[in-house]
Amino acid sequence: MLSGLAPLTPNGEGIHAVGVDRIIDAAGVTRATMYKQFAGKEGLVLAYLEGEDVQLRQLFAAASTASDDPDVLLDLVVEGISADIRDRHTRGCPFINAAAEYPDAGPVRQLTDDHREWFRGTLEALAAAAELDAPAEVAASLVLLRDAALVGGYLDGKDRVAPAFARTARGVIAAHRR
Repeated sequence: MLSGLAPLTPNGEGIHAVGVDRIIDAAGVTRATMYKQFAGKEGLVLAYLEGEDVQLRQLFAAASTASDDPDVLLDLVVEGISADIRDRHTRGCPFINAAAEYPDAGPVRQLTDDHREWFRGTLEALAAAAELDAPAEVAASLVLLRDAALVGGYLDGKDRVAPAFARTARGVIAAHRR
């Protein structure tokens, strides 16, 4: 069913621009099946975002098994975000895109806020473990850079933005070394 979300994904057309019938057709299911599994388009959007959240958390967990050195892990984060800009989220962050289309308080915004809080907290914990000065500031800067780079990759080209993100993110990290 979630394969029918292709038009809603970051490479697609947007959430409100795509009708439920088109999603059902793309998924190859009946309307009854769709509404049995999801309470409507918002339920489908929530399932997609939950999948994105789970996938990112799994990537962080996998990286933490590759090394216990927080400096290495921070560099893996920078490389991972650069790869994401180039290869996967080529039209921005799905959470930011969803928040733009669901601006009011509700389940989509709550999921987006929870995801961003986890992401920021994870980066802050890594910065603290790496004994960087002002870990919260490092995390806030990296989140801001990621947000800008995902949008910039779409607007200015991923091949220009991904290396600029990596260089700038590493500069932020280096500037906070004790």
